[in-house]
Amino acid sequence: MAKKIKTLIKLNIPAGEATPAPPVGPALGQHGLPIMEFVKAFNDKTQDKKGNILPVVITVYEDRTFSFITKEPPVAEMIKKALKLEKGSATAMKAPVGELSKMQVRQIAEAKLPDLNTKNVEAAMKVVEGTARSMGVKISG
Repeated sequence: MAKKIKTLIKLNIPAGEATPAPPVGPALGQHGLPIMEFVKAFNDKTQDKKGNILPVVITVYEDRTFSFITKEPPVAEMIKKALKLEKGSATAMKAPVGELSKMQVRQIAEAKLPDLNTKNVEAAMKVVEGTARSMGVKISG
């Protein structure tokens, strides 16, 4: 018999570096979950992805247990990492902050594919290009 789901919690947490501090503690605490148990499990599972911010979806069950899945970093984070940027442009159209090659766009799209609602790399590349444009990153090639 399946457990009854109480709620879903979505957070973005640095890989391998979750702590009981906000946003983790308050989000789990209000549902009566063992915070340190989650922190330890998350950090163990994401140790190899340190340096990335990972979206995590925590499923809270009515018996106060939980399960979670991690996703790939947000596309904007992947773009910033590829170009070694601190942040995107405040005025995307007027002040570009960098340039991605078609190859980089493809690599990001392929890495993010499992989380997107498409299996088509070309469609995923359009998602990446759209995010890049909104950040003030040009696409070359």
